[in-house]
Amino acid sequence: MPAVEERLDKAENRLDKIEQMIMELVYIQHKTEMELQELKKEMKEFKDEMKEFKDEMKEFKDEMKNFKDEMKAEVKRMNKQWGELANKMGTIVEDIVYPATRPVLEKYFKCEINQLMANIKKKLNDYKDEFDIIAVSDKCKKVFLVEVKSTIRENHITQWIFQKIDSLKQLFPEYKDYKIVPILATLRAEEDKLNLATKHKVYIMAYREWEYMDLINFNNIV
Repeated sequence: MPAVEERLDKAENRLDKIEQMIMELVYIQHKTEMELQELKKEMKEFKDEMKEFKDEMKEFKDEMKNFKDEMKAEVKRMNKQWGELANKMGTIVEDIVYPATRPVLEKYFKCEINQLMANIKKKLNDYKDEFDIIAVSDKCKKVFLVEVKSTIRENHITQWIFQKIDSLKQLFPEYKDYKIVPILATLRAEEDKLNLATKHKVYIMAYREWEYMDLINFNNIV
């Protein structure tokens, strides 16, 4: 009998341990489920916050785009008004073209401009002429002749600018070994004049969509 009772005691102890283990397992499982629920809740809150943040960012980007569009339109309007005023006052060279010449030429031709002159009056012996803008790059051995016209006409492209080149060569013999690059500058160039200038390898400097002065046909001249 004592042996049987001992075996029963051992069995009861095992059952107690199993029950304890089951209870602990149930507790752990319950705790895990609660933690998972809490994690899901936190994840949902985080996703909601991220969605709200994305919506705010989208709204901010839309506002910035609208602001940029408005500023772009305002720049165009101001450039157009400034150009028209300079045209009326006869100050296109000083106010519009001259400030843009150096950065535009250095950007496209990759030549450092070491000399930039405006409204040049030159006389040599009995011969004299006037030039709007002359830009010189000793490094590239190029002279950029920029002549400004409120309206570019056909003869400006086919004859007049090349006559100016001949005058420059005659009045500036120091540039006899330099390549003369002809540029006609205006506020806005018509398409047919642009095509004609490209055909005669004359560069046109004008406003690009009233945003900034640019060499409009640079990529079309080979």
